[in-house]
Amino acid sequence: MDMWLIIASEYNEDPVIMTMLPATWMAARRTTILVFAKNKTTNQVDRWAVARYDIGRFFKSAWDPDKEPDQFKRLAEIISDYDPERIGINTSYDFSHANGLSYTEHQLLVQALPKKYQSRLVSAERLAVNWLQTRTLEEIAAYQIINRIAHQIIEEGLSEKVIVPGHTKTSDLQWWYRQRIQELGLQAWFHPSVDVQRADRMDERGQNFASQAGVDVIQPGDLVHMDLGITYLGLNTDTQRNAYVLRPGETSPPAGLVEAFKKGNRLQDILTSNFVTGRTGNEILAMSLAQAKAEGLRPSIYTHPLGFHGHAAGPTIGMWDKQGGVPGDGDYTLKPYTGYAIELNVTVSVPEWGNKDVRIMLEESAWFDGQRVHYMDGRRTSLILVPRVLPE
Repeated sequence: MDMWLIIASEYNEDPVIMTMLPATWMAARRTTILVFAKNKTTNQVDRWAVARYDIGRFFKSAWDPDKEPDQFKRLAEIISDYDPERIGINTSYDFSHANGLSYTEHQLLVQALPKKYQSRLVSAERLAVNWLQTRTLEEIAAYQIINRIAHQIIEEGLSEKVIVPGHTKTSDLQWWYRQRIQELGLQAWFHPSVDVQRADRMDERGQNFASQAGVDVIQPGDLVHMDLGITYLGLNTDTQRNAYVLRPGETSPPAGLVEAFKKGNRLQDILTSNFVTGRTGNEILAMSLAQAKAEGLRPSIYTHPLGFHGHAAGPTIGMWDKQGGVPGDGDYTLKPYTGYAIELNVTVSVPEWGNKDVRIMLEESAWFDGQRVHYMDGRRTSLILVPRVLPE
């Protein structure tokens, strides 16, 4: 690209522009236009705001409405000054994150441009996606703490402090999480989910994640599954945890559930071992599923990028309903210093539950350094117990 235009209107923000604004800006103001332009003389990148005032420290205002009332005409003048061959705009068929230019703004831009520049407008998809998915070392360091906070919230909820077997409903726990996140001054980027599997009932959803689990009273002997994500410092977490509610006299889960969890961890290892720079999400998915099935597992993988957005920009590695690959964003290649929610499940028959199939659904926040995958705050290798077992 010789130039990158990011154009957004107040209350209709481009997903990219929110990563460019200062912390004191809560949204775009009126129409906000940012310009990155390659300077042919200095071979550097110049940054401009076609706005009434500077935007933070990095974007100097390049528009005086008293001299030129038409904001898009002023943008066209800047484009003519730099005479770029390729002008990137945020349009994309595969990534909503890179498709933030509205139809109206596109029309205003085209109408303001001389014809020779109209033909130079191209999709900035790869530029936008790579910007959004790349994590700095400072962000990774912060991410470790953010995930620790999320894990502490989760474990507090999956404890006798909150769960009273025979009384607490799954919906109670969902709303407890929402309230706790709010009390801490954080945000939930999706409504937490809580569901149960138990020995005397089949999983009503089967393999269909679109069907929401019903409201259950959590009982002794239940396998409780939950999913939670928080937003802090502009970064998002995504975590799933499993807890076993001990029956009277029990101090550990049934051996079959313990073994099932180990198989879930094994599927994680298989998946992350196939993370190689340059591989597409679809290639990683196919290799991992084939390896898991060869080891006798019954896997399902639906891992997604994680960062400025919960379901973030970057290579998608399967969806729960697309285990044969995801056209478009699944064809994107893996790059170093990128974040992921390692999300998957394995189906296992549990002897103690009459060989009933149980799904161990796992999700951990992680990052890829170009060589290997690191979990942001470690990973669970065992079920959480409710209540906690105390030393004798």
